[in-house]
Amino acid sequence: MIRIRKAEDRGHFDHGWLDTYHTFSFADYHDPDFMGFRSLRVINEDRVQPNRGFGTHGHRDMEIISYVLEGALGHGDSMGTGSVIRPGDVQRMSAGTGVMHSEKNASDELVHFLQIWILPERHGITPSYEQKAFPPSDQLRLVASHDGRDGSLTIHQDIDLYTATLRDGASVSFDFRPDRYGWVQVARGSVTLSGQKLNAGDGAAVEKEPKVTIAGDGEVLLFDLN
Repeated sequence: MIRIRKAEDRGHFDHGWLDTYHTFSFADYHDPDFMGFRSLRVINEDRVQPNRGFGTHGHRDMEIISYVLEGALGHGDSMGTGSVIRPGDVQRMSAGTGVMHSEKNASDELVHFLQIWILPERHGITPSYEQKAFPPSDQLRLVASHDGRDGSLTIHQDIDLYTATLRDGASVSFDFRPDRYGWVQVARGSVTLSGQKLNAGDGAAVEKEPKVTIAGDGEVLLFDLN
């Protein structure tokens, strides 16, 4: 079964400096039908104006992934990390026992990114930070996993996160292991997911499907979840 979450049905708030869409319930947006999917808790699509951003604030017991589509996102935290995340980079911050951090537009142009929250496998993990660059690929490329295999980031949860950038109607297929679930998020462009059309901002929950095929012209994220 494939259940589509259309982009226009997401929560939306325009704060002037921040234009944000919430796939799942978040902050002042509440949808009892979309509280998350398995251990995937948040997918926010944010556009932040130049020289603006999220001031220092705290998190705990959450795996947080930032995926930049356009511009540059500046990051600072109480672990002493200072970095800039650009397109092609994937950042993972494990809040664990508690982290203070800030995220700000580090350029004179709009920064457009996805912020993803994943529930960790346990509470009280030691906070940590990781960031890597992954060149665009027309195949599903593993960028984050529980065991950090194949050069991927390490997530403290049984999740594999893949990305792919498809061109000219190219297609990729993914086989799910038994009793696994999927979430597909379209970051840019338009694709078909096993024949169903998805546009930028759309997402889809995949349940009891042994295999999916993604085709089209677009950038997608695929979460393989327990």
